[in-house]
Amino acid sequence: MIRRSIGRTVLRSRRWRIEGYPPDIPKYVMIAAPHTTNWDLLYLLAMSWATGVHVSWLGKDSLFPGPVGTLLRALGGIPVERDRRSGLVSSLTREFAAADRLVVTFPPEGTRSRTDHWRTGFYRVAVAADVPIVCSYLDYSRRVGGFGTVIEPSGDITADLALFQEFYAGIEGKYPDQQGDIALRPTDTTDGATDTTDTTDTTETTDES
Repeated sequence: MIRRSIGRTVLRSRRWRIEGYPPDIPKYVMIAAPHTTNWDLLYLLAMSWATGVHVSWLGKDSLFPGPVGTLLRALGGIPVERDRRSGLVSSLTREFAAADRLVVTFPPEGTRSRTDHWRTGFYRVAVAADVPIVCSYLDYSRRVGGFGTVIEPSGDITADLALFQEFYAGIEGKYPDQQGDIALRPTDTTDGATDTTDTTDTTETTDES
């Protein structure tokens, strides 16, 4: 109840509202897009808390030293060493198998900066763990956020990509010119991909919501 109250208070104070609510599914991968500012994590957590969803999220291990790391872990953060990420899919698959309820969120752009492709870690985890993918969003043009389409991955990310493109069409991040293209790199296929980790880049908050 305390988290719900905090989440609602944060959203109200920033004049944000929730438009779509979470599905009644115990385990799923949640993608968060577009990702163009450090404020995205704050609003994502507020939205999740306000709707009663406990989310886990991936962050660079450099964000987790000392007391700050303790706080971020309490907020659902999972530190990831970017140079040792090859076993992440297997690790998260085991976590899903062992848990009764688990929601892990990924920013598929993997960065706040402009990028010409999405990383594929979120999709690989969903396929390996046999869980659906829920599209969450923050639309800064309307100050609304929420949970949207539930996608059952077919195993063919090239085919499923059109579903993500359709859902996120017209949704604007805080900095639209920094939004990543919903596309794949030529090397990213269901059989092998170079990008396996989609982490939240929250190094510094300097912009205003």
